[in-house]
Amino acid sequence: MMKEIKWNDRFNVGVESIDSAHRKLFSIVGKLIALNADEGKQQHACREGIKYFKSYTMKHFADEEAYMRSINYPGLAIHKSLHDSLRDKTLPALEAEMEANDYSTESVGHFLGICVGWLNGHIMVEDRAITGKNPHKWVHQPDDNELENLEKALSQALESLSQADVDVISRRYSGEEFSTGKTLCFRLTYHTEKKKTIRIYLVYEESLVLHTLSEILGKDIHRIDQTVITAMKLLSEQFVTRLKTHFPLTECGTLERNDMLTFEQFVRTFDKEYPPYSLLLGAEGKGYFTFCAQT
Repeated sequence: MMKEIKWNDRFNVGVESIDSAHRKLFSIVGKLIALNADEGKQQHACREGIKYFKSYTMKHFADEEAYMRSINYPGLAIHKSLHDSLRDKTLPALEAEMEANDYSTESVGHFLGICVGWLNGHIMVEDRAITGKNPHKWVHQPDDNELENLEKALSQALESLSQADVDVISRRYSGEEFSTGKTLCFRLTYHTEKKKTIRIYLVYEESLVLHTLSEILGKDIHRIDQTVITAMKLLSEQFVTRLKTHFPLTECGTLERNDMLTFEQFVRTFDKEYPPYSLLLGAEGKGYFTFCAQT
């Protein structure tokens, strides 16, 4: 179960209207975490609380974008695209999962995990960049056609692997801790003929791993062991190979290494700047999956 979340002054941007809104968002999420832990109040209260969170977030985004316009902030276009992605992709996908699962503790936990991670990362990096407290980290922005092709390729490959319907939750995944349990993380390093290095990161929520291997083997798999890890490493290589016919980036030459990482090691990928390709997908309530590529 997710622990409480509290405001810390290190999140301050330096613009009172923005900081006040951020404190309010933290307060709303904190109440939702408490409600999700209370089985007697959980379902209805969470449903209503999430509606309020979404409504307040959209108002805050509009106000924050108006402020950025008023100071001619040069990073407005990228910043607004992050807001749009959360509004148009992430929140609707998370809401659909909660509705499909009758606002179960696990589905609300997914929602809260991603929102808490998004708030922390977005405020500390992108919002503080507005007032020059640090540089923003979304430097490379693929065009929409590239992202649409990648979404399609990833969805098809993951549906084939998991035998479950897949939704794209975010085109701008930035290292949020999306899992309510454990994850398996792999880093595949390729070298091209032009001696360029491409690193691809695949992160599976544990529940998705167990579901996928149970489907493949035709028997229930209940725990992660070395056999499961080895199988997922091989499946990850096949997954990238499958992408090659759909997405040119993955025509990336020779596989040199396939390393297993902890989630903490994976998140360090985001320390300096975010990977240009970084997506979060969900497989029909079976679990979450992340694809990131550094070129």
